[in-house]
Amino acid sequence: MKAAHYFSVLLFLLIGIPAFACTSCIISGKYTKDGKAVMFKHRDSSCQDVAVEYFQGEKYRMMCLVNADWRTNPLAKVPAGTHEAWAGENETGFAIMNTATYDLKDDDIPADMMDREGILMYRALEICETLEDFEHFLDTLSRPLYVEANFGVIDNRGGAAYYEVNNYTWVKFDVNREPLGYRVATNFTMTGRPEDRKGVDRYVKAHKILASSYVPMEEWDHNFLIKNISCSGKPILRDITSCAVTFEGNIMWAALGKPDKVPCLPYKL
Repeated sequence: MKAAHYFSVLLFLLIGIPAFACTSCIISGKYTKDGKAVMFKHRDSSCQDVAVEYFQGEKYRMMCLVNADWRTNPLAKVPAGTHEAWAGENETGFAIMNTATYDLKDDDIPADMMDREGILMYRALEICETLEDFEHFLDTLSRPLYVEANFGVIDNRGGAAYYEVNNYTWVKFDVNREPLGYRVATNFTMTGRPEDRKGVDRYVKAHKILASSYVPMEEWDHNFLIKNISCSGKPILRDITSCAVTFEGNIMWAALGKPDKVPCLPYKL
C-alpha cells in the first residue's frame, strides 16, 4: 500500500496537470483572408473518446464536440440542462469553446457541483446568435453558474472574445482590440489569483509559436494551427490530448484523437 501510495503521489507530481486542460487561441477577423475570426481549441481531457455530432436545439441546429458517453441520435432533442458540448457552432455562425481555469473560484460551492461548462455551452449554442446574445445569456442565468472557465466565442458579425467566468461574475476580453491581432488562453485568467495559475508553460509556448511565425497571419488556418501548435510536442501535445478543433467561417475542422496521428476533417451544417 505504501508503494502504491508513493507511486500515485509521484505520478501526480510528475504530470502536474488537472483533468481538464486545454490550449486555445482566437484570431481576429481583421487579419484573416475572409474577414472572419478563426477560433482554435486543443483539448486535453480524461475522456479520450470524442465525436462531432449534430443536434436540433431549441432555436438553432448545431454541431458539437461531445464525449462518447453523451452521444444521442443525430438531431435528437434532449432535455434542457442535461446535455454537454465541449465546443461547437450553430447554423447562425455562433461558435463557442472553453478552457478550464483554477484561479477564479472564490466561493464555497462544492467541487462535485462544478464543471458544468459543457451544459452551459450546449445551451448557448441552442439560443445564441451573437456575442451580445451570449452576454445576455450569462447575465440572466441563475446563480451560481457552477462554472470556472475561459469561454471563447465568435459570431458571424465579426465578434470575437474571451470571457473569464466564475459562479457569479464574468469579464470580457475583445479579441478585435488585441494589439497582436490574436489572444491565447490556457488554464488561467487575467483576473484570477496568480498563485493558482495552471498551464502557463503552454500559454508561453503557444505565444512564442505565433509570435515567431513567418507565415502571414491571414494564413493562420486550421492546418497552420494544428501543425504548429497541436503537433508542437510537449508541453502542449500530451498523453491526455484528445482532439483539436478549429472554427473557420461556417466550417468546424476537427482532428478527433491525437492531432499528430489523425486527419483533420471538415464538418458543416
